[in-house]
This record gives sequence, structure tokens and C-alpha cells, in this order.
Amino acid sequence: MKVSVEPHLFVIFGATGDLMHRKLLPALYRLVTGGHLAKKCVILGVARTDQDDAAFRQQAQQTLLDAGFLTEDTASKWMQENLHYLPMMTSSPAEFAALAAKIEAVERQHELSGNRIFYLALPPSAFPTTIEALGSVGLNKSAGWTRLVIEKPFGRDLASARELNTLVHHHFEESQVYRIDHYLGKETVQNLLFFRFANVMFESLWNRDRIRSVQITVAEDLGVEHRAGYYETAGAFRDMIQNHVTQLLTLVAMEPPVGFNADDIREEKVQVLRSIAPIKPGDFVFGQYAAGKVGTEAVIGYRDEEKVNPESLTETFVGLRLEVANWRWQGVPFYIRTGKRLQRRVSQIVVNFRKPPVSLFRPFEGEDSSIHSNKLVISIQPDEGFDLHFEVKAPGETKVETQRLRHRYSDTFTDIPDGYQTLLFDVILGDQTLFVRADEVEASWKLYRPLLENPPAPHPYWAGSWGPTEAEKLIVHADDHWRVL
Repeated sequence: MKVSVEPHLFVIFGATGDLMHRKLLPALYRLVTGGHLAKKCVILGVARTDQDDAAFRQQAQQTLLDAGFLTEDTASKWMQENLHYLPMMTSSPAEFAALAAKIEAVERQHELSGNRIFYLALPPSAFPTTIEALGSVGLNKSAGWTRLVIEKPFGRDLASARELNTLVHHHFEESQVYRIDHYLGKETVQNLLFFRFANVMFESLWNRDRIRSVQITVAEDLGVEHRAGYYETAGAFRDMIQNHVTQLLTLVAMEPPVGFNADDIREEKVQVLRSIAPIKPGDFVFGQYAAGKVGTEAVIGYRDEEKVNPESLTETFVGLRLEVANWRWQGVPFYIRTGKRLQRRVSQIVVNFRKPPVSLFRPFEGEDSSIHSNKLVISIQPDEGFDLHFEVKAPGETKVETQRLRHRYSDTFTDIPDGYQTLLFDVILGDQTLFVRADEVEASWKLYRPLLENPPAPHPYWAGSWGPTEAEKLIVHADDHWRVL
């Protein structure tokens, strides 16, 4: 899709950091060179590193060269025309006044009309001072439009999320704010809405009468790597459950929106969170990985990781059973699990349909019929697509076996955008559909508050396994089990 949008200035705080070079810069480059944006998409990087425009452009050019996106010539041309840099050592009024002056100078140089995006690629601790400073020097408004993009995590509990929302709304309107969750940029996640509401054959079955259970897995085979300092204060619940996994849950469980627009879709997602029954002690299991083997590689346990407390009780695995207590989903358990150092990296949603009320084929199978439940498997990563598992008669003898219909994005589409590419484009267009609203953030933290205020001790599990065996106790139906991936 080729869309011509208004010229704008993209101001990125934390412009020398990992997120900028690994995700933001490649995404913006692909948008510009793919013809999706106006010719005048100008980037102003802001960070503490003391360097000039030339040094910043050289770093950015090397990032894109290393990623294989371009040649020396194309990289140099794009860098010289579009990138600027401003070192900022503090959040003082004087520094932000200098930022305002720099923005005006860059806009004059490129003949921009005052459309601005401020992207906070910063540690969460820096959000409040940066937002406050932007407002204090008048950068929350301009002659054009102004938008603020905030990375997760948005708070670490209900109180801090409310406090941050209050601060944000003191300086910015909610219509200006884009709380980004990169999972919502993945094609399969976005396609959940189309899959459900554009196909009556599935939406008519999408209820407690036809669905027995739903299982959501977001598994990682890596450990905490270089994020141990952050992870010790966050854990798997704050890092994954409260944001990524909860977003998947709301898209699976939401009611049809009145219209396909940001407000209507986000309103239905909030209603899901408000409908979830209170979480009881038997509804969750925490775990922490011990030394083991992932594939053929021997790995250390969490407590042996650098910068981790050797007596740490931080969870690296969460298993959770939720019930959406409304007309559509009453009695259907939603099983959720996420963890580090699991057997492999995979994110998947499995919708388990109910078995037929009467087994007509039992005489052909003896006492233990081989009829299996139909399943819809929605693969989010690493291989995005859909699989529908259903029963057929095997050739020859009267025997039932499971077959599947399979759709993979990579088999059908060649140009699949990265999640950040999709989300940044939506920010530029002013489309908030795939971004989290203030009340949705607070509803999520409120739902999980009892659990986070009194977290259980984590059960140990071997690295390379699928988590602690105690997670099996969360399963309530005899026909259900944690799917082996």
C-alpha cells in the first residue's frame, strides 16, 4: 500500500540505544524507501552520547549496512538528507529549551509544517521527567500535529500506571498518546480481527457452546541475557503477561466492535478485561529456570546469571488459568503460559473445540475412540500462519485420523512488514487502533493486582523443559493438556 502522508519530524529519545538500531531505524528506513511515507520524513536523534550529526549518521549507516538493507551509496544519501542529532545530558529546562530550538531549526531547514512525533525509547524511569519537560517547554503542541509514543512497560502496578497516566494527560491529550506493544504489530495478531469478523464460519462457532478451551503460549528459549538488572525487578509477569499475552487474550475474547476504528475496537478490549473473574490462588503457578540443556547447549540456572541475586525469587515462568465471565465465554478456561529457557521459541494461540456430543465411530475404534477435538492453531512466531485440525476417514479401512489445513504468510505473501514498521506507520497516519488506551492499561493492572501484591514462590524447572510440572494442575478438563510445541 502506497500512502502519501504529511511531512513530519520524528524525534527519538534514546537514539543511540539498542531499540533504535535494532528496530526503529530499519523500520523507518523501509517505510521511506518503500514509498509509504512523504519524502520529508526527518529524524532527530536525542541521547546522552556527545557526538555530532556526522557521527550519528555514520552509526546509523553502519546499522543499516550490517542489516543488509542497502549499499554504501544509498545509505550515505539517505543519511545525509534525513538524520540529525542533539546530545542531551540532563532533563533540565535549559536542555529542553535547546531541544525546542533545534527542532525549529531542523523544521526550517527541511521546510516542515510542525508535525512532530516524540518517541520515548528510554528506560521507564525516564518517562516522567521527559514527559514533564516536553510539556514545560511547550513541545506538547505545535503548528501541526504532535504525537507521543511510549514503550512498555507502562507502570509496574496499578498505582504507578495511574500516576503516569495522570502525568501524561496533564501535558497531552489521549488522542496524542500511542502506548506501543510490538506484539500488536505482528501480522497474525492483527489478522485475528479479520479472521474472526470477516469469516462467519468461524465467528458463529466462537463461543462457549462450541469452544472447550483456549491456550495461549509465548515461550522463549533464551535466558535473561543482558537484561538481568531489569528482569530482577520485573519478572515474567510484568515483562510478558500484563502486556503482550493480555493483548492476545483480549483480541481472542472480544465482542464484535461497532466499527473498525480505534475507539470501538479498544472499547471491546477493555470490556474483556473487566469481565475476567477474580484470580484465585489455584489459578496460577510461577516458576524459575534451573540449569539444564536447551537443544544441545548446556545452560546455567537463573540464580547463576550475572547480576541476579543468588537467592532470587523472581519468576521466569508463569502459568495462569483465567475465565472470562460473560455470556460468550462463561465456563471456557483460558490457559496462559510464558517463560524463559523453555524448549523452544514459539508464540501460539490454540482454540480447542468441543468434541461431537455423540461418537458415531466408537464401534470402529473400540472403547477408546481416536476422535480428537478440532483445533485452530494460530502461529504468531516464528512461522506466522493458521492451522485447522479436523478429522477425516483414512483411505481403505474405516478409521478416523487427524488432518490439517495450513496457511503460512510466507507461502502467500513476499513483503511482510516487521511489527515496528506497521506500528510506526500507524503513528504517522494517526491511527491508534493497535495501541493501548489509558483505561486498558489500568484495567490490566487492576486485574492482576492481587497476584502481584502477593506473588507465590517460584517452582524450579529444568532449562529446556516446558516449565514446572505444577503447571499441569491448572488444567481442569480431562481432554485438555498443555500443548507440546
